[in-house]
Amino acid sequence: MATNENLPPNVIRQLAKELKNLDDSPPEGIKVSVNDDDFTTIFADIEGPAGTPYENGLFRMKLLLSRDFPHSPPKGFFLTKIFHPNIATGGEICVNTLKKDWNPGLGLRHVLLVVRCLLIEPFPESALNEQAGKMLLENYEEYARHARLYTGIHAIKPKNKSKSGVISESTTALNVGQSNTVLGENTPLASAAISTSAAAKALGKNSLDQNAATSDPVVGASAAPKKDAPHAVKVPVDKKKMDARKKSLKRL
Repeated sequence: MATNENLPPNVIRQLAKELKNLDDSPPEGIKVSVNDDDFTTIFADIEGPAGTPYENGLFRMKLLLSRDFPHSPPKGFFLTKIFHPNIATGGEICVNTLKKDWNPGLGLRHVLLVVRCLLIEPFPESALNEQAGKMLLENYEEYARHARLYTGIHAIKPKNKSKSGVISESTTALNVGQSNTVLGENTPLASAAISTSAAAKALGKNSLDQNAATSDPVVGASAAPKKDAPHAVKVPVDKKKMDARKKSLKRL
């Protein structure tokens, strides 16, 4: 595997500076990643430009730097399958900037921007994918349909995980905790349910006892005086008062 030892120290320093600049100020729609121990392979994720058949897609590519970089151009490859005239079915990128128009002073940012521009304006005249190039020249709508199909299958952007599930689980746990608190801080739900059932049974039993007391003439008779006890005490008192009054009247 190629490592930084394959590149001259001055090239490594220049690459480190460029990569830091790309990380601090990334080009629109491009995110670069690299292994610090191997600057000879540089990865980039390119967002499909709006208004093109590659819109909403995310395409991974890589640049391979040879030992004599930057005097020789890097080689570019798409790792994500794409239907494009200037990108071979095996992923190789055909663009003049990486061939005859290469200049050691161009830099990585320029190369990545040129590759993204290929997605906006292909060059069917120098096609690596002959089918795509011919289709683009003869029937753009058919070409765009094919390109969108490839994008929808191979270049779908990863979706962010929703947190609603976590929130829902937390809410459920909170509700269960509140229910336990209402029933009793240390009362399990099962025992609370048993207690409730026992209370219902006891209540039903008391109701039956009361009904029986009312319907049983013996029990009803013994229960009645308890209710009317105050009135029974009052009757003798009133009689004594009347007797006293009668005696007073006789004296007169």
